[in-house]
Formats: sequence, structure tokens, C-alpha cells
Amino acid sequence: MARLVRLEATGPIKIDPAQFPRDEQGNLKAIWICACGLTSTPPFCDKTHNRTCKNEQPGTVYEYDPVTKEMKSSRPE
Repeated sequence: MARLVRLEATGPIKIDPAQFPRDEQGNLKAIWICACGLTSTPPFCDKTHNRTCKNEQPGTVYEYDPVTKEMKSSRPE
């Protein structure tokens, strides 16, 4: 599934292991990086894909509103 994603960053984002979350025993927790481009908390996944991407079909381009995350349009590739 193709998506149009508008990116405005001009450089990389550093993920410092010293700031990784830890559980009650001090073990490192998993960190999920967004791959769909719809997160409101880049680069981290905020699970927006659960309500947007689950019904996408292969061979279709989807465009989402950057604020509401609602689908604006879809068309064949």
C-alpha cells in the first residue's frame, strides 16, 4: 500500500539508549518506531495505524489529513 507522507525534518533524530524506558526490574522496554508515517509522535509509533491502515488494499495510494488522520482520498497506483 502506498501512502503520501509529507516530511519536514531536515536532519536525523537521535535515540539515546540512556533515555530508553525501563520496567520495574530495570530491564529495557521495547521502543516502536513508526513505519506508516501517520504517527503524531514521530519517530515513535502512537498506534494510529490501528484505525487507518488496517483497511488499506494493495495497489492503492492513500492520502490522509495530517491533522485529523482521516483518509482524504484513495486511488489506484
